[in-house]
Formats: sequence, C-alpha cells, structure tokens
Amino acid sequence: MKMTTPFTALLVGALTLASLNSTAAEPNTLTEAEKAAGWKLLFDGQSLAGWRAYGSQARPGDGWKVEDGLLKKLKGVRGGDIITEQKFGDFELSWEWRIEAGGNNGIKYLVTEERRGAPGHEYQLIDDAGHPDGKLGPKRQTASFYEVLPPAADKPLKPPGEWNHSRIVIQGDRVEHWLNGAKVLEYTLGSPEVKAGIATSKFRNAAGFGEKIKGHIMLTDHQDACWFRNLKIRLP
Repeated sequence: MKMTTPFTALLVGALTLASLNSTAAEPNTLTEAEKAAGWKLLFDGQSLAGWRAYGSQARPGDGWKVEDGLLKKLKGVRGGDIITEQKFGDFELSWEWRIEAGGNNGIKYLVTEERRGAPGHEYQLIDDAGHPDGKLGPKRQTASFYEVLPPAADKPLKPPGEWNHSRIVIQGDRVEHWLNGAKVLEYTLGSPEVKAGIATSKFRNAAGFGEKIKGHIMLTDHQDACWFRNLKIRLP
C-alpha cells in the first residue's frame, strides 16, 4: 500500500485536535476552542438524540444503552445497526472506543440505505488477536477499510479493555484512517487500488461501493460489548 504525504491542512487539524483533546474539561463536551474550530458532538453523553435505526425511523434498539456518559453496545442484546440522522460528505470524525476481549464492532461511513448488503465503508474495531474475523488477516483488523485495504502493520493499537482514539478524515476523494495519533491508512475513492481491493472482497457485486457519496455514519451491532465516547465531527 502506498502511503502519500498528508495535506498540510489535515496535519494542522490533527495537531490542533490533539491539543484540543488535551484541554477538554470532561467527556462528551466541547471546549470553546473546539466550538470555534467547528466541532459538533454526535453523542451528548446523555441520550441517543440524532441517531436512529438503519433502514427505518425507529429509535435505536435496546442493545444500545447510555450510561455513565458512555454509549454502550450491550453484549448479546440485539440493538441493530444505528445511523446518524444527518448525512455527511467531507468531514473529520473523531471518537474514543474500547472493546471487550474477543469483541468485534465497527464504524461505517458514506452509508446509504439504498445498498443494504454493502451500506458503507467500515473502519474496523476488533480484538485483532482474539476474534476469529481478526485472525483472518490485516484487511479484517482494526483500522482497516474492512475487507478492502489493510492498515499499517505497525499501528499503535491498545489492547481490549483500554481506550483507543480513532479518526476518519475525508476531503474530496481522499480518505484517511487514524489510530491513537498515527495515520495508518490513506486511500483515494474510486482509485484502481480501491477497485482491486473490492474485486477480491465480498462487496465485489455492490454497485457504486468504493465511490464518493454523501451518507450517514453508522455504529454497527455485532452483539459484542463495545463502548464509545467523545464522538464528534467537523465539517469543512
């Protein structure tokens, strides 16, 4: 995989976010500096306002619970995949997460409800060594473009039970995956590299998959325990 030099603006944004995170008063809040920089919360720490079930207007199922300022995916309790009510094109998404040992989850982006078998690109969240899917190789491990492109081999992943910080940046056709302060994957939507990865994946027959659209952000339900906090987004 060819890693290219990041845009200067995105590098500045990454450094700015690291600085802003270090001065945040408490989880699921924005500092005045973050507000001025254009950040918006996707999770307020108290409710699932702004989220709904994928494929319907129903509220998220019982498998999703807000408790102690955390958004929890309960183990073994069906909640269904949930999506933001709003759609996004170019954006910078930031969140913190932790997963149980042997667990699996993911965040999908550029999500459409018109392509149910392949709704969007997935930033994989998984116990790489402890979950059967993670053992199948780097394209199914944390921070991959799931099934399509692997992350850097030396990614700074923390073990199950510890908090990780992830980011997705989309600017035009360029997409970046970040993990704990390091850029671990960069690709171009619709590129030969992406098309080749899709051709050998389970998404090979999904029309339009791998191309730029304006879509929802999704939290997936694999019925494993996973926790989220500090979900925030910034638009250009």
